[in-house]
Amino acid sequence: MIRLIAPIPPSRSESWRNVLLLMQLRWIAVFGQLATIVAVVQILEVRLPLMPLLMAPLLLILINLATASLLRRREHFSQSELFNALLIDVAALGWQLYHSGGATNPFTFLFLLQIVIGAVILTPRWSWAIAVLASLSMLLLSFVYVPLDLPARHAAHQFDLYRLGSLFCFVLAAVLLVFFVVRLERNRRESDKALEALRQQAAEEDHIIRMGLLASGAAHELGTPLSSISVILGDWAHLPAIAANADFSEDLADMRTQLDRCKTIVSGILMSAGDLRGENPSVSSVRALFGDIASEWQSRMDGELRVIDRFGEDVAIVADPGLRQVIGNVIDNAQEVSPGLVILEIARENDDLLITVSDEGPGFAPEMLPRAGQPYASTKGRDGGGLGLFLVFNVVRKLGGQITVENREPQGATVRLTLPLASLAYTKEKPA
Repeated sequence: MIRLIAPIPPSRSESWRNVLLLMQLRWIAVFGQLATIVAVVQILEVRLPLMPLLMAPLLLILINLATASLLRRREHFSQSELFNALLIDVAALGWQLYHSGGATNPFTFLFLLQIVIGAVILTPRWSWAIAVLASLSMLLLSFVYVPLDLPARHAAHQFDLYRLGSLFCFVLAAVLLVFFVVRLERNRRESDKALEALRQQAAEEDHIIRMGLLASGAAHELGTPLSSISVILGDWAHLPAIAANADFSEDLADMRTQLDRCKTIVSGILMSAGDLRGENPSVSSVRALFGDIASEWQSRMDGELRVIDRFGEDVAIVADPGLRQVIGNVIDNAQEVSPGLVILEIARENDDLLITVSDEGPGFAPEMLPRAGQPYASTKGRDGGGLGLFLVFNVVRKLGGQITVENREPQGATVRLTLPLASLAYTKEKPA
């Protein structure tokens, strides 16, 4: 199954992912601090001021819970907010070092980790600020701190204890740096992927604009000859020789029917070239719109168009020609590969309209599923193939919806359109 989302949803910004990364590093710091406090007290038997030392991880836990709530509600964060988040980590580390030996504590090297993180995720101005503040903290801790209350067996060998702590701090910093750099590289790849998707969308929209200009120009050019042909056919209908011949009259009626259809298509192109809804929109309802579409296509198909209605209470909408054309393109593609049966289903899910078109054809080729919705992505082997679904994708994107394309078991394919009812809803304008 391939899901084509239109428009491309606001992907998680780089700042959002950086805040998430800081939150994850903060959780590691919380568990690491608690484990270190327990190990120092229970194994090394060092007497620590537990109340001040436990305040820092408790504060970090509360900050992480607040950050998690923000991540669910926001998509972007400013550089100043990232700076403040990192400043909290620097302050928490300084607080704990102050109550555990200051600069004599080998864990002061963790300030370098904060500086590295700031240099990577912040702009130069903010990263320099973090570096200066971390350096000032280190300078202050060299003179102002609460000395460690070491037991007698460690007091005489403080350097050995310092070497052991330095080794542990080095391993911890190495692990955290690898974790940080790996996650940062993944964030960069995701940002590049999102940027590439935006470039692809821009290219497709440019393609659509050029196609729209060409189509509207052709429609304008076709208007005059179609009108001339209509007049000529009307004159022919009054000729005695044609009126007396039943076969000629029947052929002439068929020609006028097809001509009217051509004029309707041209009018639809011209309307779609302007505002999607036009100045005088046609008000309908979901059931009425799909009833008209089903009736129109059932009369043109040799097989069956089976309509399944699971929509529920009907809703008034604007029956814009763009939506009709989109659904018609999907039905046309399905009918081409499955002339015997096409299933059209409408349903409602919360505030969305779900339109599902299924067929019993061979389905999409596996290599075509990832390319569904791209221009000229088709296995039909004819010029212009693949433009139908491409146009569907772009119109759905304009309406703020999404498309899901998948194969059915044991055979067939399904195209599912999800459209927000708000983009189709009809609202009466209040008089001025």
